[in-house]
Amino acid sequence: MKIRENVPLSELTTMRLGGPARFVIDVENQDDVPAAFAFAKDRNLPFFILGGGANTIAKDAGFDGVIIRNAISGITTYPSSINASSVAGPVQMLIMGGTPWDTAVAFACERDLTGIEALSKIPGLSGAAPVQNIGAYGQDISQTFESAYVYDTKDQAFKTLEKSDFGFSYRKSILNTTEPNRYFVISITLVLHQGEMPRPFYNSIERYIAEHGITDFSPQSIRDIVSHIRADKLPDPKVKPSAGSFFKNIYLTEEAAAAAEAKGYPVYHGHDGLKINSGWLIEQCDLKGELLHGIRVNPKAALVLINESATSYQDLAAARAEIINKVQAKFGFTLEQEPVEL
Repeated sequence: MKIRENVPLSELTTMRLGGPARFVIDVENQDDVPAAFAFAKDRNLPFFILGGGANTIAKDAGFDGVIIRNAISGITTYPSSINASSVAGPVQMLIMGGTPWDTAVAFACERDLTGIEALSKIPGLSGAAPVQNIGAYGQDISQTFESAYVYDTKDQAFKTLEKSDFGFSYRKSILNTTEPNRYFVISITLVLHQGEMPRPFYNSIERYIAEHGITDFSPQSIRDIVSHIRADKLPDPKVKPSAGSFFKNIYLTEEAAAAAEAKGYPVYHGHDGLKINSGWLIEQCDLKGELLHGIRVNPKAALVLINESATSYQDLAAARAEIINKVQAKFGFTLEQEPVEL
């Protein structure tokens, strides 16, 4: 394993904010995992499990402890030989936690496997995918998730956690609610199939299909469509510092959804419930494209905040508060931050 000292968290998180971490350990194989946590325990230091930093906000004080990151990568499928003519049943896809998530999506789409194609271009590592039950364009990881092989830092043992253990819901699992920072995800196993994503697709995908006359709905085609939509609306965090979707969408009861639709609000009826896009709420508050305390509300997708000139967590906190307050005042909805804080 690789150990570094006094590493700026601004270098490890895509929002590019945060003070120094006392230690950073990159775990490069399974044997390193217990040793990394023992390193923290032996020094009586707290630890924090960090993925690609795409969904984490670091504070100015930094972290006086040990940041542990997954650098174990690789993908295996069962059956191991896959092509469109040879596999009719389910395919298990085992993804090591340090594999970039989009690499895993590309791997699946190249083999005509459906189930995660709409999750294309989501930044971060595969081990972080179940943490917040990543989702986009009508799919989320819980739909294909089977199990995870983890290191339990509480029991100091390797374990397999089944899907039922995770308590998946919108942007939630036990990994970011009841058991945060307890499990280090070594690998995840998904169950995918040959075929196509069922229609109707998410509205923005349907619009793109209609505008471009597309008739191919294979996993690779949907991946290409989603990649184009995201490239047009969402900044590459490597180029423009951001943390992806900064606020969670607003989920509604049937009664609240009916009231919202009566007011002309766009309510999305999805497999996971009734919701209003928080980006739409922000846009209706005339905040789209605004620069607040060095944080730019993305002019193409208001759900995304871009660090244009902010130099501190306090800058981000001030921008966040201004957006939340304006949406609350206009609509009565309270926005909830999606990225976790370190």
